Amino acid sequence: MFTAATFVAAAAAVGAFGWSGEVLLLPLACLFPALWAFAPGRVTAGLVSMAYFMAASRGLPAGVSIFYASDIRVGLVLWIAASLPFVTVHTVLWSPKPGWHRPLRYLLAVTLMSVPPLGIVGWASPITASGVLFPGWGWAGLAATVAVLFAMTTRAWPLAGVAISVAVALSSITWTDPGPPEGWVGIDTTFDYQVAGEHADYAQHMTTVALVRRAVENGAGTVVLPESALGIWTPTTESLWTRNLADLDVVVAGGAVVVNESGYDSVMVELTGEGARILYRQRMPVPVSMWRPWASGGASAHFFGNPSGRLAGATIAPLICYEQLIIWPVLQSMLFDRDVIIATGNGWWTGDTNIVPIQKASARAWASLFGLPLVIAFNT
Repeated sequence: MFTAATFVAAAAAVGAFGWSGEVLLLPLACLFPALWAFAPGRVTAGLVSMAYFMAASRGLPAGVSIFYASDIRVGLVLWIAASLPFVTVHTVLWSPKPGWHRPLRYLLAVTLMSVPPLGIVGWASPITASGVLFPGWGWAGLAATVAVLFAMTTRAWPLAGVAISVAVALSSITWTDPGPPEGWVGIDTTFDYQVAGEHADYAQHMTTVALVRRAVENGAGTVVLPESALGIWTPTTESLWTRNLADLDVVVAGGAVVVNESGYDSVMVELTGEGARILYRQRMPVPVSMWRPWASGGASAHFFGNPSGRLAGATIAPLICYEQLIIWPVLQSMLFDRDVIIATGNGWWTGDTNIVPIQKASARAWASLFGLPLVIAFNT
């Protein structure tokens, strides 16, 4: 008979290894439903949920302390606070009785943690493993993953575990990271922002322009830059970029900040030598550090707005930074025609944590599930 401590330790291991930043390890997260369902008591189920979530999000305390240039205690408080919705939902919905209501309760938990408001902190969802388990299956693969997770909460969990193992083995043999379309390139940068709110200066703009020129010389026709690469978007910034792109046959998409009456939008801008336009406004900025609905000055959240856009003749599914960690922005974008996923981020504040690798692994898994090309551009 397994003890409560064994369940909690196993959940922590599943969270830590499943969310290590290695895409092929994501299916380990599918063990969580079984540990939750068969926990020997509601308190243990709550502890199992907390151990899994906090192990999966273990980079948060260090990241927060860097972002705010603060004591690690601030990060620890936010880490615990972020886990509470996940833990509460799974603790309340746990049941000691076997039967079909148990997987249905798990479905409810997954749903609640996938859409707003609770889905705003719905990290570490086992559903993300769909792209590793069933690459190219699209919505059918998503449904199959949900069925597997259902089975993991029933007495059929050993069979479900075998199915997961077989699927992972096949993926390991055949896996190829989704890449960009021909002529597209994502440029990674390493600009070091010293404090939160610092934006690109003239020198950084010109360095980034040089990177774009080099990519064009190497054959790129469409270049994607990281989140915030274009700094605060103003007529002056637009003029600087269009002037420097005037002699290039290239379309550039880059992250920027657009100031508004209540704060700002984190956006993706399309640029050519002829002009620029706002391509995408972020649906879900990082809570607390960016999105602060209780105060002015923060980033706006366009929850279900602009799930797709057009770039260089292709329909894109844009995902800026935090949106790669949660569920509904991805699935909403997949409801529309799409030719390529664009995943950008600015991880200057993540330090030596695995936050950025987890974001990239998630993006690769979703692109694999829907059989789509993927362009990744991060500042780290």
